[in-house]
Amino acid sequence: MYCGKSFPSFALFIMEARERILAKADELFNRFGFRRVTMDEIALKTGMSKKTIYQSFENKDQIVNAVVEDHIKKSCGICEAHCANAENAVHEIFLNMETMQELVGEMNPTVFEDLEKFFPTVFVKLYQHKNEYLAKKVKDNLVAGIKEGFYRKELNIDIITKLRIENVFLPFRQEVFPFAKFSMVEVQKEILEHYLYGLCTPEGQELIKKYKNSRTKSN
Repeated sequence: MYCGKSFPSFALFIMEARERILAKADELFNRFGFRRVTMDEIALKTGMSKKTIYQSFENKDQIVNAVVEDHIKKSCGICEAHCANAENAVHEIFLNMETMQELVGEMNPTVFEDLEKFFPTVFVKLYQHKNEYLAKKVKDNLVAGIKEGFYRKELNIDIITKLRIENVFLPFRQEVFPFAKFSMVEVQKEILEHYLYGLCTPEGQELIKKYKNSRTKSN
């Protein structure tokens, strides 16, 4: 007679194990980059055997893919929340800026380079997210800002959308901003502020000052 786990219990065990694996792998990837972290290290940090890990993932590539897909899903949720809660288009960008600075501040600067070189299939998914979902959010923000009178009405929305999207990964390009010399958080902040000032009417620029002052007081 079978005395092991029932099927629902085993399925729950696998789901919980999967969540633990992804949480710890994400932490390790952020600290050390995707390439350096091994399956042995993931097993050690989760307190699981490699056999248990292989019940959820066939290899490290699958873990990397799942971690990136989870980040994309969370990114979409955060963007939608910012869009719904923002006072206006300028405020939406400040909300996004705060989130990006939190994420970038915790991230190993090599993560994008590792993905591009060693996990190209996963990297393609990230680029699709950037070029499709994020591009639409940027375009929607531009349209809203123009309607509100905070962005200049003569802006070429298609060109500005492409310009912004191409700058998303710029802080991670070491040949442009060497990690030993530049802070990714500071680079991201300067890029976004430069972008905003280029968009805004005098009324919009007053909002930039307002939200910058608010950030300064809260820090």
